[in-house]
Amino acid sequence: MNLDAAEQQQIPELTPQLAQKLVHRIDTIPLFAHAYSLLGNFTYGTYRPSDLLTYAFEHELDGVCIHLLDGEERSLGQASDAELREFGSTAHQLGLKVHLEISSTRKTDLDDVVRIARILNVEHIRVYSRYEGLLSEVLTMVDSDLQYLIVLAEKYDLQFYFEQHEEFKSFEIAAALERANHPRLHALFDFGNMINAYERPLDALNHLAPHVGQVHLKGIKIMPEDGGFGHRGVLQGSDDDDMPSPRMLIDLLLLGEDEPQVIAFALEQENHYRAPAFRRADDPEDPFIAYRDLSTTDRPASLTWDEMLVEEPQWAVNQLTYVRTVLAQLRELAMCRLESASEDKARNETLQETY
Repeated sequence: MNLDAAEQQQIPELTPQLAQKLVHRIDTIPLFAHAYSLLGNFTYGTYRPSDLLTYAFEHELDGVCIHLLDGEERSLGQASDAELREFGSTAHQLGLKVHLEISSTRKTDLDDVVRIARILNVEHIRVYSRYEGLLSEVLTMVDSDLQYLIVLAEKYDLQFYFEQHEEFKSFEIAAALERANHPRLHALFDFGNMINAYERPLDALNHLAPHVGQVHLKGIKIMPEDGGFGHRGVLQGSDDDDMPSPRMLIDLLLLGEDEPQVIAFALEQENHYRAPAFRRADDPEDPFIAYRDLSTTDRPASLTWDEMLVEEPQWAVNQLTYVRTVLAQLRELAMCRLESASEDKARNETLQETY
């Protein structure tokens, strides 16, 4: 699945109206810190959820996305109600939004995240399923889970985001959301997970576009594997990154007519993460979906744990710098288009006055 240069760099034609819209969306983009960018420090170091709030505040971000398990025994999932209220109060004082994440759609896990969300006064929750079986069987279970999400969303005024997490194709998730047909159910678009489901990035985005409410930004290297493709997490924007990030950023920023459709662009740098192929070119019509464990990132042989825990925050800042640089370049491109359109209009008016 080699992405040619045209797909990597293609920028859609910007009319003056789209250019103006893009400038406004860039100026107001909601950038969030994501705990996975610092997962090593949460898992093997001493980071607590409050450290993510500090990081987000110091780097002038709009909020944080954090999994209930991030931080092990120090995680939100293990916190007392008093500790949860303290975390929520700190986020409020710092002016930061909090979005919760779990890696499940099972009822017990959903009940737990909703309990914590209510204590934190959180509205937005990311989920994805981890079932094993034939695709048709798994999708039937997902349909049932989505119905329970609707019950929770309506009862507690919540918004849920189903992530395309490596085993489902994007059109399968879109179809499930359309069957559920509820305004509180959305998709979370990840910059790399479609590769493991044997999809191309822009195709996946096109399928999910009507439903996308949140985004995980990251860089990946595509790895051919047994008739399919796995991926390895790399620094976003590096020479190893195979994703057409600028094009996907534009398309996502422009979603929504009067108001932005995407409410959070989460900076999920996953350097050294590895994920296998889940779907392949020769899949039968109803392929078997293997069970997947929780995502984790192993230490590369070239680094000690101490070195990795020191470098990990630097990788996170590297991504933030890259994303802000790309946004500045896209804004400049849009402004040039607006200036060109203004000059064309002035020229035409002069010609009309002359003749």
